[in-house]
Amino acid sequence: VQLVESGGGLVQPGGSLRLSCTASGFTFSGYVMRWYRQAPGKERELVAAISAVGDSFHYADSVKGRFTMSRDNAKNTVYLQMKNLKPDDTAVYSCTSQGYWGQGTQVTVSS
Repeated sequence: VQLVESGGGLVQPGGSLRLSCTASGFTFSGYVMRWYRQAPGKERELVAAISAVGDSFHYADSVKGRFTMSRDNAKNTVYLQMKNLKPDDTAVYSCTSQGYWGQGTQVTVSS
């Protein structure tokens, strides 16, 4: 199993980013996918989750209305569209499934 995230970077407050996570080594379309984030000195936080077929979602209260998770089962990829980013969104974002984790991608929100 391999999960590879991409799309992180430095963005100004109020800006947008789209993260991607491409999976391999398992039947992607059969599993829930989740995005977590961890900021320095803080516990890891569940940001968003999406059902196997993409018809059910969960979002942390801190990102509701700003983040949107989606998936393309034909491409074995999940996305996290992040808008109106805030400095508190600064963290390493990782995708996970079945106990497997990607290496993470750094998101830094700063002016």
